[in-house]
Amino acid sequence: MKNLDTIVTVIGIIYGVFLILTFFVRSKITEAMRIDALFMPNPSEATRPLNLVIGILVAGYSIYSLLS
Repeated sequence: MKNLDTIVTVIGIIYGVFLILTFFVRSKITEAMRIDALFMPNPSEATRPLNLVIGILVAGYSIYSLLS
């Protein structure tokens, strides 16, 4: 079970970094994974910083979980 936990945590780190990249990089792949585009009815450039904040939280929590 410990191995599965590590895999899920590493996937969380990768997704968090990916969300951080969506704030800076605009491509088809990053646009498809935006949190604001998934949950908000009208995503725009004004809602793009939400991805940065959530990405930092997800990656930070995953790194914390991996180290503790």
